[in-house]
Amino acid sequence: MADSLSSQALAQACARSMWDDDNATRHLGMELLAVAPGEATLSMVVTEAMTNGHGTCHGGYIFALADSAFAFACNTYNQRAVAQHCSVTYIAPAFKGDRLKATAREVSRRGRGGIYDIAITNQEGEQIAEFRGHSRTVKGTLLPEQD
Repeated sequence: MADSLSSQALAQACARSMWDDDNATRHLGMELLAVAPGEATLSMVVTEAMTNGHGTCHGGYIFALADSAFAFACNTYNQRAVAQHCSVTYIAPAFKGDRLKATAREVSRRGRGGIYDIAITNQEGEQIAEFRGHSRTVKGTLLPEQD
C-alpha cells in the first residue's frame, strides 16, 4: 500500500495512522492543520488548566505542542521515528485563550537521524518559543508495505 502512494499522500496517510493512536495529542485538544513530507503544523488553545502560578501557559504544554508537531513531521516517510533529543527556548509568554501554532520543518535527514525546527507562535503571529528536535528511526512502519 505505502509503496504506491505519492510522497504527499504517504505523509497524509502516516499522519492519519499516527493521529488515531496519539491519545496525548488529542486529549490536549490539539488540531493537525497540515502535513507534508518532513513538515507538520498543529495548533492548540491554552485552557485555564494549562496555566501556571504566573498566570501564563506552563512551558510543558508549549513543549508538548512542539513535540507533537515534531513527531508528525518526522513520521511522514512511513518509517517509525522517535525523539532522541529535544530542546526548547521560551521567548514570550502565552496566556489562557491564546491559540498556539507549532510549525515543524525538516532541517536534515540522513541515515537514521533527522533534525527538525519547530516555531511556536500565537494567534497574532508573535513567536512564543523555538524548539529543535533530533529524531531517530526505529524498527517498523506506520502503514503496511507491499509484498
